[in-house]
Amino acid sequence: MTPPNPAPLSADAPWIVMKFGGTSVATLPRWQNIRELVASRRAEGARVLVVVSALTGITDALKQLCGEGGQDKRKAAAGAIAQRHYDLLEHMQLALPDTLGERLGELARLAEDGPAARGELAWQAQVQAHGELMSSALGAAFLSHSGLPTQWLDARECLAAVALPSQNERTRLLSAMVEAKPDPALNARLAALGEVFITQGFIAREQHGRTVLLGRGGSDTSAAYFGALLKAQRVEIWTDVAGMFTANPRQVPGARLLQRLDYEEAQEIASTGAKVLHPRCLSPLREPRVPLLIKDTNRPELEGTVIGPEVRAHAPSVKAISARKGITLVSMESVGMWQQVGFLADVFAQFKKHGLSVDLIGSAETNVTVSLDPTENLLDSDAIAALASDLAKVCRVKVIAPCAAITLVGRGMRSLLHTLSGVLAEFGQLRVHMISQSSNNLNLTFVVDEEVVDALLPHLHDLLIGAGALRTDDSALFGPSWQMLYGGGEVVPAVPAWWREAQRSRLLQLAAEATPRYVYHLPTVRQQARELKSLAAVDRFHYAVKANTHPAILRALAEEGFAFECVSPGELVAVGAIVPEVAPPLFTPNFAPREDYVLALGIGATVTLDALHPLQHWGELFRGREIVLRIDLGRGLGHHEKVRTGGSGSKFGLPLDQLPLFLQLAETHGVSVRGLHAHLGSGVLDAAHWGEVYAQLASLAERIGSVVFLNIGGGLGVPAHPGEAPLDIAALDRALREVKAVYPQYQLWIEPGRYLVADAGVLLTRVTQQKDKGGFRYLGVDTGMNSLIRPALYDAWHKIVNLSRLGEPATALYQVVGPICESGDVLGTDRRLQEAQEGDVILIAQAGAYGKVMSSHYNLRDEADEVVIEA
Repeated sequence: MTPPNPAPLSADAPWIVMKFGGTSVATLPRWQNIRELVASRRAEGARVLVVVSALTGITDALKQLCGEGGQDKRKAAAGAIAQRHYDLLEHMQLALPDTLGERLGELARLAEDGPAARGELAWQAQVQAHGELMSSALGAAFLSHSGLPTQWLDARECLAAVALPSQNERTRLLSAMVEAKPDPALNARLAALGEVFITQGFIAREQHGRTVLLGRGGSDTSAAYFGALLKAQRVEIWTDVAGMFTANPRQVPGARLLQRLDYEEAQEIASTGAKVLHPRCLSPLREPRVPLLIKDTNRPELEGTVIGPEVRAHAPSVKAISARKGITLVSMESVGMWQQVGFLADVFAQFKKHGLSVDLIGSAETNVTVSLDPTENLLDSDAIAALASDLAKVCRVKVIAPCAAITLVGRGMRSLLHTLSGVLAEFGQLRVHMISQSSNNLNLTFVVDEEVVDALLPHLHDLLIGAGALRTDDSALFGPSWQMLYGGGEVVPAVPAWWREAQRSRLLQLAAEATPRYVYHLPTVRQQARELKSLAAVDRFHYAVKANTHPAILRALAEEGFAFECVSPGELVAVGAIVPEVAPPLFTPNFAPREDYVLALGIGATVTLDALHPLQHWGELFRGREIVLRIDLGRGLGHHEKVRTGGSGSKFGLPLDQLPLFLQLAETHGVSVRGLHAHLGSGVLDAAHWGEVYAQLASLAERIGSVVFLNIGGGLGVPAHPGEAPLDIAALDRALREVKAVYPQYQLWIEPGRYLVADAGVLLTRVTQQKDKGGFRYLGVDTGMNSLIRPALYDAWHKIVNLSRLGEPATALYQVVGPICESGDVLGTDRRLQEAQEGDVILIAQAGAYGKVMSSHYNLRDEADEVVIEA
């Protein structure tokens, strides 16, 4: 709905610059959307300057026109381009405005004349400029006709291109630069003419009066130039996505929206592969400190990305992973280069001669290797061959292509190197041609073969930014995931946690009695259990007792029809005492002593073996028994190396190459393998994973012959970060049923733990004191890693809230720490909370799993007690 006509503006009213891309100006509904957005900005009390691209596809059509050799073909191409604009005018029910008619007439003349009179490059620039000239003329007519008087402004009258010594004629005309600084005279001149203007992106004028283009991403850059000239209140880039993400969301659906960035971080992300914003558009805004917003034209209600002056330094973290394909490496080697004055000058002179811009540089005593980015260079085989020929006069040359550059972006990258062991291990399996760490400490780049990027990027994102990877999760920085925003077309509101409203008063009362204190909500346990029981393909559900051994939870799950999986004699005894009516448990120990197996066999438990040793040395113990064999399928999953329970780096499971020997030992001792088991890790949110494990186990069972059931383990993920989508239980059900249809002869077992109880538990603690140190604010509470060790052990992320002050603005950024005498006693890093006071109750969520069961008396601190809420 269009806002009512606002009051006239004062002479010093601020400017808002709004840029709309080609898809945003291509249809009548999009222009109606633009009209509403512009009117809303005008209603804020600001003057508005709209910068537009050409209609989608028109720039390509104009380039194609420039490539036509004959006059008739050029005229036909110009006619087709004109028709696109006539068609849109007809949809808008508008007569041809004079401004657009003049532009169409000029394009027809340019097509008829060809490049002879002006020169090829100058003619191309003038032809291609007409995309924006025509769309802006059409837009001015539509906005004015719709009741929003809009002045058409020729950008070439405002943007003056500067000639740089490094530019040749092509780059001066087709990839020009503008020096834009605040211009009070322009501000005053436009303010006297009107309140809403529309102008062109992509074009400017050089000193001789010729039209020039600003190159790829030129419309974004134009908006930034105007934002600087007018010292705007802000520049808004309206596009088809909500902003910049932690990775290309088309490759990584779990990529998170980056809500706040400073100019330098955003430029690094843009220049290393992100397509949503051109890196050149940020430089003009830095000196006048004009903020830039990236917004989704179709969903203006989304917050988007805000880019501005440097925000408070966060704890160092990787904020984004970018990838650029089509990279060419040029390796130059010469023994004579060592300590030879002027060698590099001679080499780089050749790149300048051929008009090639170098991106990354790696050097050794006898070698210099550089990368050429196709987005900044016109790379073709002839250009590379000519360069190599000239370089061969001074050194040996090797061209390596096609390559890809994978870049990790974040402030303080050098201080993160010790945490990147998992990432370096991934690259250790690949051919890495170059590693480059930026001098500004903002990025780390690996150049690898192009073919590995598509599979590698999602995996790296999961390791560094995905589920549970970040202990830093400032909600002002990391927003929802692409999957959550766009995966289903609608943002599904999160179901309020049980502790947020319904039980808040009771929790505050419990905390007033004593802290620290674990509180468990049994209705949530039952709800999670019933959700899992909807998996039609599963024949038997076990609860992994190690997640939480509280008697009330064991009884509730027994009532919901769950059996139990134990890993120690203590758990076996507890289950037997608390829920004796349940069938004998599943026993899945690891490196356990002989007596553990004796006890388990004595009570009739289903025993799992995962090594040769028990049959090699205690074969008589298992004679005539039926057992389960745990197999290592050769890979591990999970948010942290310490929760991955598969692969060569894990102690769990029998390696596949030892399976024949295990089966031979089993036959020797009369042992029957009745079940196969595999569990690759915890916190997995990909529903397809368990179908893959199920199918692999079924294939192995076919070879063994005696198998009756398959146990695909647990590890069902619980979303922790605000932007994560939950595990799709319906998709999991489909994946399991597909395999069940192929292998109906095998029963299917699963053994979830954390999925059932994590959300049901919270840890209540109290604020003790605060400290400011080194730019950080520390918030101390009365418990720490002695009560909840997961953050220190796994880098696990738990939501933390100030329960005493829910509803108040969250304006403080805290490092939440405990009283334990360890540097690792950090419960949460960079948490956006309300300003806290001593005695405030702090709630740590998702503490129902691996919380109390892993607690200790370290520092001789008392353990947290436990309270159960029955309903």
